[in-house]
Amino acid sequence: MLSLQDIAISMADGTPLITAVSLEAAAGETVTLMGPSGSGKSSLLSFIGGDLTSAMTATGRVTLNGKDILHLPPERRRIARLFQDDLLFPHMTVAENLLFAVPMAPQAERHAKMQQALADAGLEGFANRPPHTLSGGQRARVALLRALLAEPQALLLDEPFSKLDRDLRATIRAFTFDHIRARAIPALLVTHDREDVPAGGRVLEITARGEIRHV
Repeated sequence: MLSLQDIAISMADGTPLITAVSLEAAAGETVTLMGPSGSGKSSLLSFIGGDLTSAMTATGRVTLNGKDILHLPPERRRIARLFQDDLLFPHMTVAENLLFAVPMAPQAERHAKMQQALADAGLEGFANRPPHTLSGGQRARVALLRALLAEPQALLLDEPFSKLDRDLRATIRAFTFDHIRARAIPALLVTHDREDVPAGGRVLEITARGEIRHV
């Protein structure tokens, strides 16, 4: 479970951005965060992930599976994040992009995990392809696979579907939410589109006052 308690984020000049955010995401659950542009949704994800800009200050408590993670550097928080852009390494093949995320283990074991991930995504035979030769949907799937191969304990989704066309968007959403449920990973999704909300999922709105309300 990912738990946020009394999160407050302010600009460097003291202007409050988020004033009172508390929420929980259970294993396998995707909780959706919505709100007007500039309300602090992405800043909240950055605070959880450990890369909040130094131009902001934040207080509160974040626990993952009962463990306080705010004192940990980003690379030790076991949290993966997906953005609007897939951010695949252009100088690496698909296989190299995926293997970059696989934890240290015997080489044969790491390659087996990479190949299985490609098979699960219907991308067999794509291992040696450079990212620029992939379609938008293929790149999105590879980006998600890379995040999952890192074996995260939580996933932060910062409008990862926004640049996909309508039909492809529905396919990638389903692919993403299926993997979250199957791996029992708590996830937070930031979006402006109600169609991105998983069926039956909770939706929380960050208001202009920086508070959370259920919608």
